[in-house]
Amino acid sequence: MSKAKSGPQEHTPLMKQYFAAKADYPDLLLFFRMGDFYELFYDDARKAARLLDITLTQRGSSAGQPIPMAGVPVHAYEGYLARLVALGESVAICEQIGDPALAKGLVERKVVRIVTPGTVTDEALLNERRDTLLLAVARSKSGYGLAWADLAGGRFLVNEVEGDDALEAELARLEPAELLLPDEEGWPAFLTQRSGIRRRAPWLFDADSGRRQLLQFFGLHDLTGFGIEDKPLATAAAGALLGYVEETQKQRLPHLTAIAVESAADAIAMNAATRRHLELDTRIDGDSRHTLLGVLDATITPMGGRLLRRWLHRPLRDREVLGQRQQAVATLIDSGAEHALRDRFRALGDMERILTRVALRSARPRDLSTLRDGLALLPDVAAILEPLDSPRLRALAAELGSHGDTAALLAAVVEAQPPLKLADGGVIAAGFDAELDELRLLSSNADQFLIDLEAREREASGIATLKVGYNRVHGYYIEISKGQADKAPVHYTRRQTLTNAERYITEELKSFEDKVLSARERALAREKLLYEQLLDALNRQLEPLKRCAGALSELDVLAAFAERAQALDWNRPQLSDEPGLRIERGRHPVVEAVREEPFEPNDLDLHPDRRMLVVTGPNMGGKSTYMRQNALIVLLAHIGSFVPASRAVIGPIDRILTRIGAGDDLARGQSTFMVEMAETSYILHHASEHSLVLMDEIGRGTSTYDGLALADAVARHLARVNRCYTLFATHYFELTALAGDGEDSGIANVHLDAVEHVDSQGNDALVFMHAVKEGAADRSFGLQVAALAGLPKTTLQQARRRLAELEQRGRESHAAQMAPQALDVPQQFGLFAAAPSAAQEALAALEPDELTPKQALEALYRLKALL
Repeated sequence: MSKAKSGPQEHTPLMKQYFAAKADYPDLLLFFRMGDFYELFYDDARKAARLLDITLTQRGSSAGQPIPMAGVPVHAYEGYLARLVALGESVAICEQIGDPALAKGLVERKVVRIVTPGTVTDEALLNERRDTLLLAVARSKSGYGLAWADLAGGRFLVNEVEGDDALEAELARLEPAELLLPDEEGWPAFLTQRSGIRRRAPWLFDADSGRRQLLQFFGLHDLTGFGIEDKPLATAAAGALLGYVEETQKQRLPHLTAIAVESAADAIAMNAATRRHLELDTRIDGDSRHTLLGVLDATITPMGGRLLRRWLHRPLRDREVLGQRQQAVATLIDSGAEHALRDRFRALGDMERILTRVALRSARPRDLSTLRDGLALLPDVAAILEPLDSPRLRALAAELGSHGDTAALLAAVVEAQPPLKLADGGVIAAGFDAELDELRLLSSNADQFLIDLEAREREASGIATLKVGYNRVHGYYIEISKGQADKAPVHYTRRQTLTNAERYITEELKSFEDKVLSARERALAREKLLYEQLLDALNRQLEPLKRCAGALSELDVLAAFAERAQALDWNRPQLSDEPGLRIERGRHPVVEAVREEPFEPNDLDLHPDRRMLVVTGPNMGGKSTYMRQNALIVLLAHIGSFVPASRAVIGPIDRILTRIGAGDDLARGQSTFMVEMAETSYILHHASEHSLVLMDEIGRGTSTYDGLALADAVARHLARVNRCYTLFATHYFELTALAGDGEDSGIANVHLDAVEHVDSQGNDALVFMHAVKEGAADRSFGLQVAALAGLPKTTLQQARRRLAELEQRGRESHAAQMAPQALDVPQQFGLFAAAPSAAQEALAALEPDELTPKQALEALYRLKALL
């Protein structure tokens, strides 16, 4: 920190207090409470001014040096705090502990809370439809232990993975807002380049100390009940995370009641590249609307939206769980109950996060009124579910519970429309507490007393303009204009002099003031006490209330699935134990949603004897769309949703792996081709016979022959070694020869077609059919697509001439290789053979459609002369 070099004894008492607080948090921005502002000083002020675009000032001095300052008002600090947290900054909140009115000398201040990107629980600082996660990673030679917490939702989970690839895949799935790492060297680049990293002392990630910490926190003798007794790396990470949370929150965390283990074997694996290629919830340009989540998310509540996102990023392999979800969706559709459920949910708030704030005792009055209204809906929801014949819906109905007593208590205690803050008063409903009602009565009678007093004093003094008023600084007063001040009665005591008026106080008014202000203060104190007692009562019911919120979240998602299935004409998939993928009239859910014209559906048929489809056809013909739509259909089936297909029979799937598109990774020094090969390598090392693999244009980033050789070898490896279900799109028509009998059996050709025609203006036009047909394509239509893109005609003419030459030489080379004498000397045509003759060039330059009959005849004579 930049500050004066003089000794601390030369600083003012206030700055000494500031430096003492800052010394404990040197790497954090310190919000130092001074009256109605949080002030930042020195380097903190400079940084905050830059990040928040607020004014940097210099006021006063300490140790003989001016003090750089920047401040934000207390009443609006949450907006500034949210911006800092979004930028990855952490902030220590240093509050005034004592009452300034009662303090003798400097008010005591203390850091009461640390706000970090991964530990925020305030509504204003959170994205309501996305989890905010804190993740800790421990490591050993055998792998990595992960522990993550959603403090705002009260979730605490762990996992162990082997290898860097698995760790990267988990980070891509969880997308933590903050990441805790031991302060050691040798971490993978993909980890250290993330934002929100907090380096911690390595000893904090010790498995034994972590186990002791967890046992003490949860009050247990062992961790067997959580299933992590045999997971030392996960235990080490969980202990480090818990220590950090306790350090930053500076309070008990009663809403963290258990640890759940997420096993990789329970879910369909997807690496970071696959999630990016399939655009599950974010496009490469950052847009989230035209993604699978954007189409699928019809949830009403924020907590339902967050649960859906978690399901989407962790598709399950458990057929029983998925079957129950899909049967629940079918039941909601058949009964029409999803309409009634969704209508009720429109009045339901974010109970999950409200209960967290209740547990942390930071719930605001309107949180409690929202909770009250949500619990009041439970009888209606239970009545809707009661007649439905679905195991999952019955289980969720049981999880809801009734909570009638809690709902009645909230209705009795909290005003129908409470104010934003407890300090404003008026939170506790009238009639709940007799003592509070009596104190409020004293305050409410004040207005009439003042009206009567003003009338009496005007009559007694003869001053018609006399007024009785009140302000926060000076209390109650009698105001008389300057011109009539000499008429003030002798028993008036001057309280304040203004430019145009004098203000006075009387014994009667002073006595009334003491009584009223005392009543108001006592009423606020009484409200605070009653409010704390209400939070105590709610915390005693915290666990069943959390289960209720979880059940409502899942009901919201299932009802959304039912709504989407009907609105988008999706059907229930069949999850089969027999290997293979059979999809009839499948559609791409996102492309279909955003395009105006009807979507052309297509089939997919893969089974043990037909494991790979080599997909050929023109650019823009729909190859990539076809491949992705099948992956998305498989993924949707494994979260419990219906799918965009008339029929889908899906066998066991353990992974979805993709290699689609191209892009540099400049941060890691990798070219487009290097990224392509790295992703391909990952697939070849991880795909199994139960994996679905999408490969798009392998080998395009290098020379023609290198690329063709690589694509051929990759396709053969996937078909013969991995034996996975593969959709292999390519422009190398040579790969279509892989289909057939022998060692490469299981490979078949399909293609997407296009039709050339002449439009009404006489121009060549191309119509993409978007229909998948058996067999290989016979051409790529590259020049036609280039014409659609608007390339100049001269460029296209030159390309056509060059294409004709290359195709002719290819035919000649093929004929030469087939001749008997060519068997001894293999031939390969080159791109730069002898130049064409003058007659050939003249002929190629002609555009017959643009010649008059006379010009055509003249051109014919010129060509004859050249020959």
